Amino acid sequence: MIGLYSDSWRGRFGRRRPFIWLLCVGILLGLQVMPQASHLAALLYPQHPRWLERVLLAGSACLLEFSGQACFTPLEALISDQFPGEEESRRAFSVYSLMISLGGCLGYLLPALDWSHAPTAAYLGGQEAFIYALLTLIFLTCLLSTVFISEERYTRGGETTRKDLSVSSGLSRYCAHSLLPRPQCVRLAVGRSVSLCVSALPRMYSVCMHVPAVIRRLFVAELFSWMALMSFMLFYTDFMGVGLYRGVPNATPGTQERLRYDEGVRMASVGLFLQCLTSVVCSILMEHWIVLLGTRAVYVSSVVLLALATAVMSFSKSVVMITVMAAATGYTFCVLQVLPYTLLCLYHSDRQVFFSSSKSRPSHPGDSDDHIHSKPLVPPDSVHIHGNRYPEGVNLPGAPLLSSSSTSPHVSLPLERGEPIPLPQRGMCLDMAILDSAYLLSQVLPALCLGSIVQQSHSVSAYMASACSLSIMAMLCSTCVIFTRSDLHKLTGSKDSAPTLTGLKS
Repeated sequence: MIGLYSDSWRGRFGRRRPFIWLLCVGILLGLQVMPQASHLAALLYPQHPRWLERVLLAGSACLLEFSGQACFTPLEALISDQFPGEEESRRAFSVYSLMISLGGCLGYLLPALDWSHAPTAAYLGGQEAFIYALLTLIFLTCLLSTVFISEERYTRGGETTRKDLSVSSGLSRYCAHSLLPRPQCVRLAVGRSVSLCVSALPRMYSVCMHVPAVIRRLFVAELFSWMALMSFMLFYTDFMGVGLYRGVPNATPGTQERLRYDEGVRMASVGLFLQCLTSVVCSILMEHWIVLLGTRAVYVSSVVLLALATAVMSFSKSVVMITVMAAATGYTFCVLQVLPYTLLCLYHSDRQVFFSSSKSRPSHPGDSDDHIHSKPLVPPDSVHIHGNRYPEGVNLPGAPLLSSSSTSPHVSLPLERGEPIPLPQRGMCLDMAILDSAYLLSQVLPALCLGSIVQQSHSVSAYMASACSLSIMAMLCSTCVIFTRSDLHKLTGSKDSAPTLTGLKS
């Protein structure tokens, strides 16, 4: 839903930044509430503060997780808007992967250091409060950099940015009446927001059900790749503490079993830190590897390496060997942060070629082809197009754009005989959200399934065995991904010569 509305948003700050800033407010709020949950609970409900503290901790954790994960989608779309070409998008997402890896290194490093003796930590109330304050400062510094980004604007004849989309103007329409009291204005605005979200659900479902074939193939391959990597990352600490160090996580603190488990967790943190460090190095070298080996070879080699690393970890009992294999998975992490989004930019750079094989149908049963081919009443030479060949916004399926000068800004223009049929526009942020959903699902599905698998097998090595199996599935799915235009030509040629196609051979 965020991707759907971000593609259609029109405002003075562009399409992406308002959503980024709004989600960043949630991140900042979570960073402030979480370390102060006990103090807030005692202040708000001094009689029984424990239950309120738990609620505040759970709520701030959920808010922090949701805002952080959802913020990646408009952020990635903003990168693709600023760098629409194939080569420049590859460089941009390599830097993006580099920054994520550096953030991971910082996240593992800050809690590992002892800040309790620092004067600032003592003033703020301890190490935990100091770390959260430092994270807030770093985050605010990075967030302020987005203010200086020159994002595209949708203008008409050099005028100021239009705000005629129903999403952006519908809310202000209620608050524009001075006769309405402020609380009633807020209630109407909230009701309008809820109505817009509910009305977007069928359109979002329709758009997701008509995903182009190239994006479907990429989504499936990325889903299995992320599931394999997340099966390793989510359970690596438990694998080290229980499997290698023979510790017991539920043991009494101070006992030998608990000490062994804590030692394994610390060693696992070292392995994950080395994974982020490897990802940093790979992000720097990624562009050279793609030029030298090609996109297909780099992507397939990343899942092959992940399969080999998890296979070794399934059988090895050497801490050094397993730590080295954990560091090697940083290559896979880097590739999954760069190549899927680079391929998506490639698909959107030539939509007529890559999306032409998809069967585009009207969003609603009553829609006709004329509705799909309708065009806004804006002179073509006066619309400033930026980014991935889109104007400031794209039309939501089934929801015509509202204008202050006309209630129906679309008319059906007849197509000349022999003119190629234009494809319905797909927003970049929406497709970014589809790919990001593969990352989110990769955290949910292993968490639901692997616990019972380990319980049945009575061995934590099942974590790595499952990751290895998913890596093999990712290898098979990656052979069906369209990496270049020649891959698409081979695919269409095979479809013309054979009735069925099970996969694209590299």
